[in-house]
Amino acid sequence: MTDLGAKDGTNGAADPPDVDGLRAALAADIRGEVAFDVTARALTTMDASNYRRVPLGVVRPRDADDVAAALSVCRAHGVPVVPRGGGTSIAGQATGTGVVLDLTRHMNRIVALDPEARTAVVQPGVVLDRLQEAAAPHGLRFGPDPSTHSRCTLGGMIGNNSCGSHSVAWGTTADSVSELSVVKGSGSAVRLGQNWQGAPDGLRALVEGELARLRTGFPELPRRISGYALDALLPEKGADVARSFCGSEGTLGVLTEAVVRLVEAPRARALAVLAYADESAAAEAAAGLLPLGPLTVEGMAADLVPPDAGLPRGGAWLFVETGGADPVEARVGADAIVRAADVLDALVVTDPAGQRALWRLREDASGTATRMPDGSEAWPGWEDCAVPPARLGAYLRDFRHLLSAHDLRGTPYGHFGDGCIHVRIDFDLLTSAGVGRFRRFSEELAELVVSHGGSLSGEHGDGQARAELLPRMYGTELVGLFERAKDLWDPDDLLNPGMLVRPHRLDENLRFAVLPREPVDVAFGYPADGGDFSAAVRRCVGVAKCRTTAADAGVMCPSFRATGEEEHSTRGRARLLHEMLAGEVVTDGWRSTEVRDALDLCLSCKGCRSDCPVGVDMATYKAEFLHHHYEGRRRPAAHYTMGRLPVWLRLVDRTRTAPLLNSLASVRPVAALAKRLGGIAPEREIPRLAPETFSRWWGRRFKERVRRMVREGVYGVYGPEAELDGSPREVAFLWPDTFTEHLSPSVGQAAVRVLEAAGVDVMLPPTVAMRKRTPRAGESVSLSHHPWSVGARGHVCCGLTYVSTGQLDRARAVMGRTLDLMGVFLDPDVHPRPPAVVVLEPSCAAALRTDLPELLHDDPRAARLASAVLTFAEALERLAPAWSPPPLDRPVTGQTHCHQHAVLGDAADRRLREAAGLTGSLAGGCCGLAGNFGFEKGHYEVSKTCAEEQLLPAVRAATPDTLLLADGFSCRTQLEQLTGREGRHLAEALAEALDQGLD
Repeated sequence: MTDLGAKDGTNGAADPPDVDGLRAALAADIRGEVAFDVTARALTTMDASNYRRVPLGVVRPRDADDVAAALSVCRAHGVPVVPRGGGTSIAGQATGTGVVLDLTRHMNRIVALDPEARTAVVQPGVVLDRLQEAAAPHGLRFGPDPSTHSRCTLGGMIGNNSCGSHSVAWGTTADSVSELSVVKGSGSAVRLGQNWQGAPDGLRALVEGELARLRTGFPELPRRISGYALDALLPEKGADVARSFCGSEGTLGVLTEAVVRLVEAPRARALAVLAYADESAAAEAAAGLLPLGPLTVEGMAADLVPPDAGLPRGGAWLFVETGGADPVEARVGADAIVRAADVLDALVVTDPAGQRALWRLREDASGTATRMPDGSEAWPGWEDCAVPPARLGAYLRDFRHLLSAHDLRGTPYGHFGDGCIHVRIDFDLLTSAGVGRFRRFSEELAELVVSHGGSLSGEHGDGQARAELLPRMYGTELVGLFERAKDLWDPDDLLNPGMLVRPHRLDENLRFAVLPREPVDVAFGYPADGGDFSAAVRRCVGVAKCRTTAADAGVMCPSFRATGEEEHSTRGRARLLHEMLAGEVVTDGWRSTEVRDALDLCLSCKGCRSDCPVGVDMATYKAEFLHHHYEGRRRPAAHYTMGRLPVWLRLVDRTRTAPLLNSLASVRPVAALAKRLGGIAPEREIPRLAPETFSRWWGRRFKERVRRMVREGVYGVYGPEAELDGSPREVAFLWPDTFTEHLSPSVGQAAVRVLEAAGVDVMLPPTVAMRKRTPRAGESVSLSHHPWSVGARGHVCCGLTYVSTGQLDRARAVMGRTLDLMGVFLDPDVHPRPPAVVVLEPSCAAALRTDLPELLHDDPRAARLASAVLTFAEALERLAPAWSPPPLDRPVTGQTHCHQHAVLGDAADRRLREAAGLTGSLAGGCCGLAGNFGFEKGHYEVSKTCAEEQLLPAVRAATPDTLLLADGFSCRTQLEQLTGREGRHLAEALAEALDQGLD
């Protein structure tokens, strides 16, 4: 047991706490939840910083009385308390070794909203976006808006005095606070306001005795967040105790309610994007734009912007937003900004959708910046220093020189109009030498910031990352005043000890120290992480975009949006995997039931692969975990049934028993027994099997065409319909995936019809492997006439069902057989460019694009096959660019498959739909079935909840003539079973139009 007293300042107590007694006392006095289990503790070891501490337990209070009771119990046991909101703090202040108060579970209400007074009363666990949504109908908003606005809480914003991109217009959180209800460390509740309202005994005397020091000791700049805001207690500033409390990082009291001020939201906005040669030039220009009254002046450099972002030419950009009573006024303001700026190029965006797309680039930078252009890791620690805006250009040049002197790299971005810079730096925090350099750089950078008149923190607080260096900014005397103020508020040093005053060292408690130093033996290749599973898990830095619940937030993370539980978020699962590797909290490694249970509700939708700013791929991590967890052990029934679906369905095909099984599935008792034995949710209907597989239809059709060609004397593979005019035709393999083959062959038949009409010759992959053999003595060999031998027979398969259930050895075998079957077409000596492989099922296409080369990373054929994979729409666009689809001229709704969103992209699909006259868009998110997930026992309700988020409402709102599209078999099945409506693959819709003669 860790000596909490010696380490965390709990009165110097040497004895470890009585954990059982603490838990029992809390359970007796708290009406909310008390969780001391492995999962609860593992989920709260880290925030979004470089630091890690293992708490004793987590309390989820229901109200202020619960907060007071928890503090009283913890004080009696000598155990520290850390309030926690969204856990997105970047300096370590949301971690602790005592009891964590999770204020998001119950204390998350908007108590009142008064449009006339422009105020709102909120609890600390309210997510900022919920307040914005409530205020928007009244033309109001909360001014500060950090990039984490979709998941950060008001309590956390008050604790850190957060700011956001609009601070040049509306200031910091402290500027928007009116009154605060707080429980002090003693357990007493107070109401904080102006004129010393709620101040602890002795605070007024402390301030009045140090007026001169408080009037001269704080730098004047808009983003001075570091330290305690004791200057807000000066008489000329209204002795504002509530404002002074902002930015105290949970060290003075626990917030239970806040009265905040709202501002009028502009009715219209325009965004001027100003291009400069580099970030120093952009920084020097930013201050000059402030007199024009912009709402934002944000800066980004090219390293953080994808090449297809559509920004004007340049190496760095300012995003300058203007507002107005109408679009014209907003545009006039933006044009004025462009005229006043000395830029390389500029762009004004008035379309709201276009503005949102650009702002997403900026908001995702906190995650994007964690990877350097070469893929190496970068970390916070000096995330948000601030200097006077007029000095920002000079500061950035000095900052760059300091980075070079320490052989470090980082890409600055952030709030240029306020002189506040965010940057992730490629610190080596894994070795003692690297940690030593981290300390030396931090000390020198602190001196540099102070020399420019700046603040060590300009937004996220000091926490552990910078509090040790506060004497360099304020001097020892003023820091001594901070300590005296802390003692007046919290004489027992109960609240978040080690932060702001008497701080931990900035280079201890690093979260990387507990991870294994040698790579873990894994099945996947993890090419983006150097083959290191620990590095893959380290990708999650805690920015928690996966906790976003907005319907338009992409796919990630459907299970969290369904349950609201941290353990079901991508971040929560990554934290559990981190602790599994650490072995301190989660102690049974790959056999961990806690990790297994958290991953159980992961839909393997791959949404995080694209939507997470740092590319966490939880679907792959889940497959890896299940592979090790069940190694040599009995698996759940669903792994043997749905996980090996291709085997069973091929057996059905060989025995021609599909009609019999369909009949049996319609008998309720038989179906119920089959579902119970197969681990299938009892609420589900068993899909009907096709009486004839796609391959059998293909073979029958092929024989008929050959007979006709012979009969008519036309020699060529495709006969009269091929229009054999001597011009070369594109050839493509059509992949007979398990779902198209056995469950929906009509999709494959339709695709053949459309592809052939577009001038593409279609083949099926071979069922016999051809292998090069060693030439016999004297045998003539050339590239076109190489000796081949016949290998094993079989069927191609992407291995998806095996991967999703973690049967990776079997997946490798299946994929290897597939590569053998396709071998002659993957041989660069025979085919310098592999023929196109058209895959109709998005999940199978994604498996071939990603899982195949990452699992068989040691086989070069895997990468060649992956590069040949095309979706149906991509195939038409690439192989038949001059072909025009038949006009469908209908509205459309339905589902974009989550794997298509995450791995394949749907740009070609959108262009094809537009060309066919289909109007409208498909629903985002995840249908909730997600392959085997929604069929597994225990998953039905979550699966249904996922569908209810976007897909089902879109279908219900559709008009009778709306075409219901869903290219994924899972999506179509979910639609049919939950709505009774039949979804169509785009190939089916186009083929039907062709057959009706509309082309």
